[in-house]
Amino acid sequence: MGWLTMSRYHMGGHKTAKDYLDAQFTYSHEVDGTIKGLKVLASSCPQNRTYYAAAQVMVDGIGKEVFAIVCKVMWNPKSKSGEHFGYKSMDESVGPYEDSCPGHILDLLTPTDREHALDWRVRCRANLARRGRKIDDGDRIRLAQALTFSDGHVGDEFIVVKRGRRLSFRDPVTRCGYAISRFMERDWAIVPVTKVHKTIFA
Repeated sequence: MGWLTMSRYHMGGHKTAKDYLDAQFTYSHEVDGTIKGLKVLASSCPQNRTYYAAAQVMVDGIGKEVFAIVCKVMWNPKSKSGEHFGYKSMDESVGPYEDSCPGHILDLLTPTDREHALDWRVRCRANLARRGRKIDDGDRIRLAQALTFSDGHVGDEFIVVKRGRRLSFRDPVTRCGYAISRFMERDWAIVPVTKVHKTIFA
């Protein structure tokens, strides 16, 4: 489906994107004497950007398969046009590009033989593994692919500058600082510190 947008005043009293979508995907209705519907078992919508949910098919009150729902989310409570909230929904069977589903939601999904859903689950698990890697202040990292920055610099090796949960990166030669978007989801490796590296940073 396409995007559905609305004013926050038309969200049925729900104050967040997550609350609204949880309600939208939990429902039941009668079809030929059978009560059918969906029930959201768990969901997440960090920073009101992407909604992930494990939804269970319900038939006459009995839980059946559990699959993933993914929604792109637009959240702008200060919108002057009145389009405060919008979403575009899909399920895992279409192989969504958004593949940062939390592990506790993936763990609830029942087995599937749908090719695109299987591929999506593999990508999500791979991203979880990448984000779970440990990195410390002062580590030297090498990216699998060099990046080009707005100042024209092209580089694949950087020194990590870690302040709490905030990461930034310093070029080992010029010492210029850079930000790398979605760093924990990228392919990179820690470069072992050598005597040469120690001399450079002495």
